[in-house]
Amino acid sequence: MTKYKIINLGTFAEIGKLENGKMFLKDALGLTSCEISVNNVPQAFKVPFYHKHKQNEEIYIILKGEGIITADNEKINVKEGSCIKIEPCASRTIENTGDNELHFICVQAKTNSLEQYGLGDAEIC
Repeated sequence: MTKYKIINLGTFAEIGKLENGKMFLKDALGLTSCEISVNNVPQAFKVPFYHKHKQNEEIYIILKGEGIITADNEKINVKEGSCIKIEPCASRTIENTGDNELHFICVQAKTNSLEQYGLGDAEIC
């Protein structure tokens, strides 16, 4: 019995053809500690709503492009290499303001739930 699961997301062009240009990994990989989405936002697109979470913080990792994340009415410019954490109770949305697609990964995890990480959760086998 294997202790891992692997999937192939395909290219960002293929992800862009999915509903809302995103792929969620929780069900695809059987995740039990967080939700991760891989996102492709087309040029000049703005998510037409704000949302917030009850328990989960979100971490946006920008891989390509540039845009604006609005958190509690504050506009934050993001670009390739930007990482931003948004607390659960903050309303948020994202828009692509660049000349190309905006690619990012969003990690959603319960606030204050991380107890072990890195080498603190590892042992040499």
